[in-house]
Amino acid sequence: MKESPFKVLLIDDDEDDYILTRDWFGEFQVPCGELEWINNYQAAIDAIVKNQYDVCLVDYRLGARNGLELLREAIAKGCSSPIILLTGRGDRKIDIEAMKAGAADYLEKSQLTAPLLERSIRYAVERRRAEQKIREHAALLDVATDAIFVRDLKNKILFWNKAAEKLYGWKATEAIGKNTSELWYEKDIADFSEALETLLKNGSWEGELHQITKFDKEIIVESRWTLVREFDKQGQSILVVNTDITQKKELEAQFFRAQRLESIGTLASGIAHDLNNVLAPILMTAQLLESQLHDARSKRLLPILISNAKRGANLVKQVLSFTRGIEGNRTLLQLKHLMREIQQIVKETFPKSVEISTQIAPNLWTVLGDATQLHQVLINLCVNARDAMPNGGKLTISAENFIVDQNYAKMYLDARVGSYVAITVTDTGVGIPQEIIDRMFEPFFTTKDLGKGTGLGLSTVLGIIKSHGGFVNVYSEVGKGSQFKVYLPAQEAMETPEEQEEELPSGNGELILVVDDEDSIRDVTKTSLESYNYKAITASDGIEAIALYAEHQNEISVVLTDMVMPSMDGITTIRTLKKINPAVKIIAVSGLASSEKVNTVNNMGVKAFLAKPYTAKQLLQTISAVKSEN
Repeated sequence: MKESPFKVLLIDDDEDDYILTRDWFGEFQVPCGELEWINNYQAAIDAIVKNQYDVCLVDYRLGARNGLELLREAIAKGCSSPIILLTGRGDRKIDIEAMKAGAADYLEKSQLTAPLLERSIRYAVERRRAEQKIREHAALLDVATDAIFVRDLKNKILFWNKAAEKLYGWKATEAIGKNTSELWYEKDIADFSEALETLLKNGSWEGELHQITKFDKEIIVESRWTLVREFDKQGQSILVVNTDITQKKELEAQFFRAQRLESIGTLASGIAHDLNNVLAPILMTAQLLESQLHDARSKRLLPILISNAKRGANLVKQVLSFTRGIEGNRTLLQLKHLMREIQQIVKETFPKSVEISTQIAPNLWTVLGDATQLHQVLINLCVNARDAMPNGGKLTISAENFIVDQNYAKMYLDARVGSYVAITVTDTGVGIPQEIIDRMFEPFFTTKDLGKGTGLGLSTVLGIIKSHGGFVNVYSEVGKGSQFKVYLPAQEAMETPEEQEEELPSGNGELILVVDDEDSIRDVTKTSLESYNYKAITASDGIEAIALYAEHQNEISVVLTDMVMPSMDGITTIRTLKKINPAVKIIAVSGLASSEKVNTVNNMGVKAFLAKPYTAKQLLQTISAVKSEN
């Protein structure tokens, strides 16, 4: 391949030196390119900072000024071309100062020859091109979405890209030189040690690691390690490429849970048919014997037999309802009538210590459903709420029209964009631990004492709602209560063209701080805000939020913070933000908007409360309202 010619600038106030240099160019073994000449300091500065030359030759003596001054000024003004300083006679002090100032080389004129000049120019240009390639490669590493870093065999960080900064929360200046144990925590040290052994044996390793980052955020990374013989003049090092797969794993878990439910349901369906065949003759025989045997012992035992056979038959019906998604008789229903019926049953049968209230939105849309099955859904949810409040409490059943938009659908796997009627059953009971929430819709899973529950109530609820094309969301806090939201597709959304055509309130480039420990909610909220002309920065907990607010206080217009987070909860976060800036505008967010919680944040000066999950419309309208407050 033909080499492109160099463009060389000579800065020298002696025309004889220019002629000599030009002649040397003619003697070069390989044609070097074109040579331009400038004979004064100011013209040289104006030309050199344009970075149009591959290399600059600068004479030390330039009238009242000198080449060393020109070198320093040119570099200060952004010159990136390599500069070679030419001196009349060797001066060790000047040579050292030239190299400190950034000269690519220095040459003594009295000993200069054509081959020496050609070699110096070529080395300078090739070195600059090599450095440029290194910078380009480094830039590519910084735009990569994977966290890429290099650590030595003692786990000290030697290189750290931008994606690593984002994933682990440490800037490169903070991370380089530190041990990895100071930057994050490996949840399974045994796996980590085993991975290191495999790497040293095979030269590479791939696998999954569970880690806890700077802000106590748990992540799962797909990690790839490669042994590097030498990096940055160090001995053996390890190149690590980590891909954050936390969200992917969460979606996989939901998918596998759905598959597990389907498999269990198929098995249970087969067992249920056999149980029906066994229970039917037992029940019929027991009822026949009841009419024929009149002794005291038979009268005492037969009702027990019949009662338990009926209970078994009802259990089979629940299993079949769950597994087959029985459609039943689907008709257009107005759910407010069903809710009033449930309210009456609860009032008559539940303990007086359980206070019940219903809230039904006006003009509630209709749904296409089986009244008996939906009655079973509400009864199951209300019974669970009662059992969660052994010492009494408040049970609230509400219904409202709800539009699921793209924003909401991205937060929940089962949600689809469209019109729904949302029924919410809320209790003030003991709450549900997170590890139980993940399993409570499984058939036969129960936390109740033996004989007090079959573990089929919630699995039946899920089966019925899914067969109606709907979905269920659960939010709970231990010691605070639980909220079950059932969404059923609406069949008759009342048209309100004016509202539908009304544009959602957009921002004017204001910066919003979004604080939430859920990655998906943080990301979707940020995307929604940016789609409507807002800027957004995110924090995964209160500690990170405080740090970001302190740094960007004058730019942040509104803070949107979740109330339940690790490290520092929403209440403490709000108090701290108020200390930093009493006028800060805050929107509190929670999945369980209890009156106690709303009152607490209202007393702290928070004027808006947003229930999670929220639509883009709810988010934008709430922010608009808070912004307009004086």
